Amino acid sequence: MTKIIRAEIEHIDELAELFNSYRVFYEQDSNVDLAHNFIKSRMDNKESTIFVSQNSDEELIGFVQLYSSFCSVYVCPILILYDLFVKTEARGNGHGRALMNKATEFAKSEGYDRLELSTATDNFIGQSLYESLGYERDNDFYHYSLEIDNED
Repeated sequence: MTKIIRAEIEHIDELAELFNSYRVFYEQDSNVDLAHNFIKSRMDNKESTIFVSQNSDEELIGFVQLYSSFCSVYVCPILILYDLFVKTEARGNGHGRALMNKATEFAKSEGYDRLELSTATDNFIGQSLYESLGYERDNDFYHYSLEIDNED
């Protein structure tokens, strides 16, 4: 049975391990300390909302991280679903779907008008999940990114 709860500071060590695995999945170097510091900062500064999935032993097996933002065109608050991850061995058991549903429930309860996410073009499993939950693919806009060199 999947249990979804809001992550609290007492989950930080286990959550940092999950977040590190998420980053490694996206071809970043493993660095648990970096992951720990990033997640702890988001929690301490109340800059994100994180929900975690627990198994029957209360072990964390997945998470979703959400960031508040706004849509200027429609003049409304939106929630950005930036991170979703489930441990490899726990995939296919509904944890990702349960985390996504919790994100939707949270967005509704907090008065957000929309949930938005981006995913890799080759993440077919994720795309299938998102579309099965009613997310619509945006074919009208391109996503751009500019890396800023802060070394100066």
